[in-house]
Amino acid sequence: MLGVDGCPGGWIGALLTGSDIRWLLIPDAAAVLAVPAVAVGIDMPIGLPSNGPRACDVTARCRLGPRRTSVFPAPVRAVLGAGTYDEACRRSRAVSGRALSKQTWYITDRIADLDAALRPADHERVVEVHPELVFARLAGILPAKREAAGRELREKALRAWLPGGWPEPPRPARADDALDALACAWTARRWLTGDAEVLGGEPDERGVPMRIVL
Repeated sequence: MLGVDGCPGGWIGALLTGSDIRWLLIPDAAAVLAVPAVAVGIDMPIGLPSNGPRACDVTARCRLGPRRTSVFPAPVRAVLGAGTYDEACRRSRAVSGRALSKQTWYITDRIADLDAALRPADHERVVEVHPELVFARLAGILPAKREAAGRELREKALRAWLPGGWPEPPRPARADDALDALACAWTARRWLTGDAEVLGGEPDERGVPMRIVL
């Protein structure tokens, strides 16, 4: 199983074999999908709406309560390919009536990269994960991960699942990137065993399921 999160310069992958973790630094989405993992959980929107919010994002925000702002609304598909933030906002307003958040704009290139790399056959093994939902399932609503207390509580929650721990993640990945990748690997295993919960699931205009799995 493979859990994946964005990191400076690319992606950080947590490859789970049994209870052992091996870290992978991966340059792009095509290379992520080329990893021979039977299930992949990735912290990035998969399936994009045409003109409004995704049901899975709305549900995720409701569940996270005080941490709901960690769920960036997925952009409408028309935003992909915009060259500037202003252009992206114009495209978004034209079809949804709303501008694009700056947080979403910062990851739009990664969303587009993953969207272009995915093929219909990938949807059986590749699922979108939101790490904050995973940590809420494991340990309740936690402080922000950039705070020391937040990181410690996330590590504690993951060590209950991986008592042997994990190696130090390679640079340039950050500690919080690695924790999120581990949370995605937790979900990838649940997806493989049929124990995962699925939020949403309706197809987008290309037939890609818009869902968050935990």
